[in-house]
Amino acid sequence: MSNTSYALTGFVAWTLFLLVLMEVIRTYLVLTGAVAANGFTPDNAGLAPFMQRLARAHANCIEGIPLFGGLLAIAIMTSRESVTESLALWFLAARIAQSVIHLISKSPAAVSLRFTAFAIQMVIAVYWCWKLLVD
Repeated sequence: MSNTSYALTGFVAWTLFLLVLMEVIRTYLVLTGAVAANGFTPDNAGLAPFMQRLARAHANCIEGIPLFGGLLAIAIMTSRESVTESLALWFLAARIAQSVIHLISKSPAAVSLRFTAFAIQMVIAVYWCWKLLVD
């Protein structure tokens, strides 16, 4: 598999991991009686701050898949992986870093680091988009 394929698969797998983690914790909360089965909101409001950050980190991934994953998929479908190959794994690393930082803290320093990881993804995506359109 190419780096592009690994990055796209990794992005989807990371998004799935965050979802599974959230649902495992939610299941535990229901089974222990801490929360009613119908007591969850999409943003995990009313739960521990970690759960709220987890919901947001997962939502960030879901929001990014059409854009970032779309560019990776376009490169694959048009046999133009040469455009995305060199930065694909850097993109995936920045995406995972963004989520991990989100899970760890929402301090001003963490938010700045998280934005930096997101900015790296945006710069890479703009470059890919340009190269896919122009070359």
